[in-house]
Amino acid sequence: MGTIRVHEFISLDGVIDAPTWTADFGFHPAMGHDIGNLISSCRAIMLGRTTYEEFQPAWSSRTADDDFGAPFFNESTKYVVSSTLRDATWQNSTLIGPYTADAIRQVKADVDGGVYISGSATLVRALIDDGLVDELHLFVYPVSRGTGPRLFPDTPPTTWSVTHNAAYDNGVHYLVCQPTAA
Repeated sequence: MGTIRVHEFISLDGVIDAPTWTADFGFHPAMGHDIGNLISSCRAIMLGRTTYEEFQPAWSSRTADDDFGAPFFNESTKYVVSSTLRDATWQNSTLIGPYTADAIRQVKADVDGGVYISGSATLVRALIDDGLVDELHLFVYPVSRGTGPRLFPDTPPTTWSVTHNAAYDNGVHYLVCQPTAA
C-alpha cells in the first residue's frame, strides 16, 4: 500500500504558489539532502495538470549530471490527475482523469512505497479534504506573501503531528507532519 507524501515550499501565511519568491533565501545544501531523502523513499509521482505542464519541460531533458533528481522525475511512474489534459506525453506518465478519492485510493493500492507530490495545490487540497495525505513535507519560508493560493484556505480544522523538523541557516524550517487520527 502506497503513502501520499506531499512536498511544498510554503510561506508563513500558507501560500504555496509558484515558489519564485524562495530565491531570496537561497537553497541550503541540507534542504537538497532532505528533499533527496524524500524522493528516494518514493516509487511514483502524482501531479495535477498545471504542475505536470510545468515539470514536464523542466525535467524531461535533464540528466543526473544536471540535477540529482532527474532520474527520479524521468524514470518514475507519473500519475496525472486532470479533467482537461488529454495526452500525457512525458515518459512513464499515466493520465488517471479527473480527481476522485477512489482513483487516488487505487493508486495508493497499486504503488508499493511513497507517492511523491509537489506543487499541485488543487490536487493537494482535495487529498487533504478526503484524508488521503499521509505526510506533509513543508519547507516554511520566513515571509508573508499576502495573496496567493493557500494550502489550507477553507478546510475543516485538522490536527497534525510533527514527526521531524529542521531549521536551516537561511531561515527556512522543514516540517514533516502526519495527520493525527480523530
